[in-house]
Amino acid sequence: MSRPGEISLPPQKTSEAATLAAQFAQQLRRAEPELEILESGAATVHYGYDAGTPHIAAGEGAAGPTVVFPATAAQVQLSVGLAAELGLTVVPRGAGSGLSGGANAEATQVVISTEKLNRIIEVSELDEIAVVEPGVINTELNEHLEPYGLFYAPDPASSRISAIGGNIATNASGVRCAKYGVTRQSVLALDVVLPDGSLISVGHRSIKGVTGLDLTSLFVGSEGILGIVVAATVRVHPIPVARTTVTAFFDSTAAGAQGLAAITLSPVRPAAIEFFDTPSLENIDAFSGSNLRDRGASLILIELDGYGISEQTEDLTQALTEVGGRVTAESEADDAFFWQLHRSGRGLPEGKWYIDEDIAVPKSAIPQIYAAFPALEARFGVNICAIAHAGDGTLHPLITADVVNDDDTHPPPELVEVATELVKVALSLGGTVSGERGVGTIKRDWAALELSARSHELQHAIKRAIDPRLTLNPGKAI
Repeated sequence: MSRPGEISLPPQKTSEAATLAAQFAQQLRRAEPELEILESGAATVHYGYDAGTPHIAAGEGAAGPTVVFPATAAQVQLSVGLAAELGLTVVPRGAGSGLSGGANAEATQVVISTEKLNRIIEVSELDEIAVVEPGVINTELNEHLEPYGLFYAPDPASSRISAIGGNIATNASGVRCAKYGVTRQSVLALDVVLPDGSLISVGHRSIKGVTGLDLTSLFVGSEGILGIVVAATVRVHPIPVARTTVTAFFDSTAAGAQGLAAITLSPVRPAAIEFFDTPSLENIDAFSGSNLRDRGASLILIELDGYGISEQTEDLTQALTEVGGRVTAESEADDAFFWQLHRSGRGLPEGKWYIDEDIAVPKSAIPQIYAAFPALEARFGVNICAIAHAGDGTLHPLITADVVNDDDTHPPPELVEVATELVKVALSLGGTVSGERGVGTIKRDWAALELSARSHELQHAIKRAIDPRLTLNPGKAI
């Protein structure tokens, strides 16, 4: 069933679409012999899903989508234009590290992979910008910038494997958003291939610019449904003269969540603020062999940077101590330990069903969202824990349920029900169904809870205006 304002294309017969896909590959090879193309088959099955949706992988003998690996913007244009001409739909794909099904593709679709568009075109120290192609890996950009004394601020947990193009598609953020903002605040300009194969440039190299509508912000976070980014001009910053990690342990989850307000009310603006509840600390200890739980029942993990580190640390220590925190300025050696635990310390439960979610609420509502967990646990017979990017109110709840019957191949409906209820709690507090991972395919029903009918109509009108044939990433995001 279509949502308000949504237009659906009539489904093609599988055999017809397969013939068109084969025709597409043949014509593209003739037009661009150097272009790498993998035709639909068993070798491309893994291009049909992302890191968050491996459960949709087709069975043995199934075929994946046709995959194209352009190395230039012109090759992207040619590929998209030909697919549109033949009536095929196109799924843009970066590193495949997404967690919402935003890059999922069927065997009858064409995947445009940007992994070969991986050049760092320019670094301008005076303008404090870098111009990059979408296949550049986040961490690799920062390694390239380090000799210039610069860094790119958005820092998602997947930064070692996720590409800038995918970060732009989902408006990814990560831990440093508390001070430096999310990806949208770091993107000044984009080169974008539209659904008809044309190429446009939007935005400005300059920091300011108000000519025309802000199409740059429109493309950031659009999950590939409006265009394929082939180059991005992003803001970079001087590497801070100093960084230090501060920990504050509390006696309960509630006390730690309430203690977050002391940071906001202080004069200190940390680069990163992460919050771990009691079961998250227990999970990390069990999975990583650490002893965080011995130090307290919840943890606020903070990174300070810039000048005046000692003054910042002193002010923050006083603010957090006054609300019951046991505060420590960690040694340089322990800095890396804590942030590594943050990135990869939490294990996924064995022998249990689980959903790993992504919601966001206003910072002031963080205590309320944690306070809602016990009632939901009791009502649905599940367990809930969450790590939060407390600097911007994004939470990653992990909802688990016991496997009652070893023969069960489908998770119990209670998992989806409790996740939906948790989404509703977030919305009631002024939050959103997706903090940083995008909507993709798996959150469209939840997005409908957030977006009004008129908003849906407007968003689909924009989609139709840019992509009247619904060529790019149909069925995603909206």
